Amino acid sequence: MPGKSKDGRTPAFRVGDHVRWNSEAGHVSGVIIRVHTADFMYKGHRHHASPETPQYEIRSDRTSHVAAHYGDVLTRLA
Repeated sequence: MPGKSKDGRTPAFRVGDHVRWNSEAGHVSGVIIRVHTADFMYKGHRHHASPETPQYEIRSDRTSHVAAHYGDVLTRLA
């Protein structure tokens, strides 16, 4: 299931994890700064999240821009 660990009970990623995702501008990397397991407001819009499908706020390494993504688009970096 997207965004979940293999045991299906905990988010696949944690605050402090370094991750990568694909954006319109190419691949971006950053650090997870928050995990959402319930609906939340972000940049004036309601984003959906649940314990089964959490969303992650990630601060870009390069620009410090913060983005929100589901775990299925993220790849953990070493």
